[in-house]
Amino acid sequence: MKRKVAALLVICMLGTLSGCASSEKESQLTKDEKEAEVRIGITFDTFVLERWIRDRDVFVSTAEKLGASVDVQNANGDVDKQREQIKRFIEEKMDAIVIVAVNCYQLSDVVREARNADIKVISYDRLIQNAKTDLYVTVDNEIVGQKMAANIRECLPDGGNVVMICGPKEDSNSLDVANGFERELKDDKWQIIYKSNVQSWTPENGFKAVNEAFDTVSDSDANIDAVMCGNDGLAGYAFRALSERQMAGKVIVVGQDADLEACQRIVEGTQSMTVFKPIDELAKMAAECAVKLVKGEDIGMIGEIANNKTIENGSTVMYRGLLPISVTKENMDSVIIDSGFHVKEEVYLNMTANQ
Repeated sequence: MKRKVAALLVICMLGTLSGCASSEKESQLTKDEKEAEVRIGITFDTFVLERWIRDRDVFVSTAEKLGASVDVQNANGDVDKQREQIKRFIEEKMDAIVIVAVNCYQLSDVVREARNADIKVISYDRLIQNAKTDLYVTVDNEIVGQKMAANIRECLPDGGNVVMICGPKEDSNSLDVANGFERELKDDKWQIIYKSNVQSWTPENGFKAVNEAFDTVSDSDANIDAVMCGNDGLAGYAFRALSERQMAGKVIVVGQDADLEACQRIVEGTQSMTVFKPIDELAKMAAECAVKLVKGEDIGMIGEIANNKTIENGSTVMYRGLLPISVTKENMDSVIIDSGFHVKEEVYLNMTANQ
């Protein structure tokens, strides 16, 4: 009997030791897996704009499918807060940091700090100035401005007075869009009678900028034939201002981002066009590039690329730029609905309700 008990004790001890060894092995595997995982920190300027929520979701989904983990932060339009977020990413030794800059001109020092710590840094959609990031991914913003101007030229072949309500000067994209717009519209027939930049992309600043534009032009007794808006959020405020003056649908309004409300206004006839930026493709491309850069792999020619080259920002930065698409009532279904960007019932919601 004693021998049986002793034998059972030995078996139990062996089983326990085996269990411990197995547990240690599993623990070690988990540790190794964690060390092998690509860790990405991404900081957004804001989620006030509809498009950034979509960028976030596609970026995170793509990165996770590639085996990476993503820490998402929102700076809420505060550049100091964004700097703190980047510094925390550095302290936590992220493998890559992706930045949608609040202010393209005030992040160069923390970008250098990150790269000195061997962390890959990507400028997402907005080019951080005076700092060498590892990559800049965006939609070609000068082409965005050109497409806005081309629509105004088409709608007003005999010329007219144009108001420009641009994005913040701190957003380098805003300058590129404006430059592309003005170059395309450079003709005596189209006069830019007012131009301003919103202080930030917040709703209150957008509403203020639009009303200042209309009040200033009204004081000069000039007619407004077209309004170029830095994005569809601003176009929404332009629509409100025009509605209050009983001018909605009579003045050409152009924007960008293909927000749902902008698409609704286009099919209703109160906004002429929006520039569709392939956000899903852009966010997917950025996530793929982040993982490849960390692993030391060639990012190659990803997606439908307008530009695979370098760009200057005080340094030479590798650049990938996607092509934007002009969206009007005529191609709304083929570009926006068929691609699944918005649902047909939502785009035509007000049209159906009014029938």
